[in-house]
Amino acid sequence: MRPIDMMVTDNNCEYLGLSRLCLMESAGKSLAEEVGKIAVYTFSKPVKVVIFTGSGGNGGDGFVAARYLLNRGYDVDIYMLKDNIRSPYSKTNLEILQNMKPRLSRLNIYNLKTLEDIENCEVAKSNDSEYVIVDGLLGTGIKGNLQTNIRRAIEIINESKGVKISVDVPSGMDPLTGEISDLAVVPDYTISFHKIKTGVRDAEEELVGGLVTADIGIPFEAEYFVNYGDFLRLKNRDLSSHKGNNGRLLVIGGSKDYSGAPAIAGMAAIGAGADLVYVASPQKSAEAIKSTSPDLIVKSLDGDKLSLNHSQEILELADNVDAVLIGPGAGIDEETSKLFNVLVAKIKKPIVLDADALKQVESKLIKNRDDIILTPHIFEFKSFFGVTDGLKLDIDSYDFNHVDENITQFQKITRQIKGTVIVKGQYDLILSGTKFRINKSGNPGMTVGGTGDALAGITSSLLSQGLSTFDSACLGVFINGLAGDEAYKAKGNGFSATDLVSYIGSVMKDGLC
Repeated sequence: MRPIDMMVTDNNCEYLGLSRLCLMESAGKSLAEEVGKIAVYTFSKPVKVVIFTGSGGNGGDGFVAARYLLNRGYDVDIYMLKDNIRSPYSKTNLEILQNMKPRLSRLNIYNLKTLEDIENCEVAKSNDSEYVIVDGLLGTGIKGNLQTNIRRAIEIINESKGVKISVDVPSGMDPLTGEISDLAVVPDYTISFHKIKTGVRDAEEELVGGLVTADIGIPFEAEYFVNYGDFLRLKNRDLSSHKGNNGRLLVIGGSKDYSGAPAIAGMAAIGAGADLVYVASPQKSAEAIKSTSPDLIVKSLDGDKLSLNHSQEILELADNVDAVLIGPGAGIDEETSKLFNVLVAKIKKPIVLDADALKQVESKLIKNRDDIILTPHIFEFKSFFGVTDGLKLDIDSYDFNHVDENITQFQKITRQIKGTVIVKGQYDLILSGTKFRINKSGNPGMTVGGTGDALAGITSSLLSQGLSTFDSACLGVFINGLAGDEAYKAKGNGFSATDLVSYIGSVMKDGLC
């Protein structure tokens, strides 16, 4: 599992009612149990446990583990290299240990603030092998060279003769790649929670030791339901970035009868954070789109409809953007169909296919592309994939077998392509290969025309900002639903797609807080 996926899952537990403080308690208890098993297996008796902690969550797991180990009869020393604990949950568990005064258990807490403190600690001086060292120094944010104190502590841990156990990932190792840019703890065991980090799984055995996976009570639903934790996937903007660095999108759509759809998609894309949004549309619809908003950069194309004659102009525009949305308001036409198929074949940027594009693009052209997102409702889905039976999206149930069977039906169909598919419904289902997520945001008022165009705009905006197709699709439907929920609070079922679009920025701001 990628570190970001674990962080998202931890946060999403909150929205099922399972607090992160509870998760840390469970992780610390599991850590203590595994440390106890290893100690008994190695020494056949309780021995001293030394827990190295930093400022993050791994240190908090160590604070919790200390309580359980003390109750099991172990002497526990905690070596804190950081007293400015960032994690509020770690801070809470440290305070519990500090409140244990007068001390009735064999616990000692040491603040190793200086290099001299580290050099003089018991582990640095001892030649004894009958103790366990728990490495809870660093978590998932390892970049570049280590701080001097942390580096020296890792050296001392590695030089010690005791049994060494790393929490989640050996300190100093990149949890995503398994690479070590400076120095890392070389443990005898690594204890991971819920799922093994990708880098730990892929690293050589001598760098991570024996791998243990501890269950800490995270339900499957926290991993598969999209929720506020998914906002963590958004990339932080560089303070020195300038116009165009944070997403450039091209929307291709519109016709003489439909100008609203590409305008809504474009405005939704801006609301979702894209720096520049271009709209390529036939002349009449282009004029209407220009009057809708001065924020959209509109390319007017000759004629009343999109046709093959426009391919070169559009391809030139596509060369200068990060992602392309094809379909909103384009209408069904033989010439438009030819254009869309040429564009899909020639554009090598990530693409979202929506609305009328889904009815006209040949599936064989996108079969092997993993940078494509499809956004169909159930009827468009069945048409695109050639499904002729009574398939429907029906996952609003407490019946596991029913839900499992329904999702499996959709997975079998969508595996025909390598891209990501959003099946829009009461609950949205997002699928890509063997992966799937479920979105529950939104409300019945979103049956109003244009909300699907807003979804396409949001999703393609996120795609232009560098998110993967799957992550863009998952977060896109969630944001779209949240904005719809805010519009419903304000206007009930009488809200419009434009109302929904007006809330996109604020729900994203709330999600990032």
